[in-house]
Amino acid sequence: MNIFAAMKPNAVYKSVYDIPLETLKEEGKTCLLLDFDNTLGPDHATAPDIYAFDFIEKVRNAGFICCLVSNAKSSRSSGIADKLGIPCVTYAHKPRPDGVYRALKLMDTPKENAVMIGDQVFTDFIAGRLAPVYTIMVEKYSSKEIWYVVLKRPFEKLVRLIGRF
Repeated sequence: MNIFAAMKPNAVYKSVYDIPLETLKEEGKTCLLLDFDNTLGPDHATAPDIYAFDFIEKVRNAGFICCLVSNAKSSRSSGIADKLGIPCVTYAHKPRPDGVYRALKLMDTPKENAVMIGDQVFTDFIAGRLAPVYTIMVEKYSSKEIWYVVLKRPFEKLVRLIGRF
């Protein structure tokens, strides 16, 4: 697999609310694997906000099951998932596909029926593509990010320019 192909999501949208859920359903997708930080909420938030609660309600009403897939090693992500009423895989090791595989097993979902949704090329999409599941990139939720993510963003811009996404 070409290095840029491994990093390129299958689709890109401005926000999670722009994702065509009906189309995903028609394509046989049933399970959404979700990053949290700057996908469903502010980077390193300790609780979900109305944006995340509304999105989870929307996807449940559309018939999807969801699982948070987080690189966090702490209870922060599992606490957020508990508040949202969804399962969580912590310490996912993204960009390795380990956490995606654990989420698929937890959700009892074949990879063909899963979608990985996130905001970072070097974690979410590489992990999703290596699993391999369908991947969707959304623009970051907020401009405020932790320093090590800020350092990666210029390289992501370059990859997106070269990969044309």
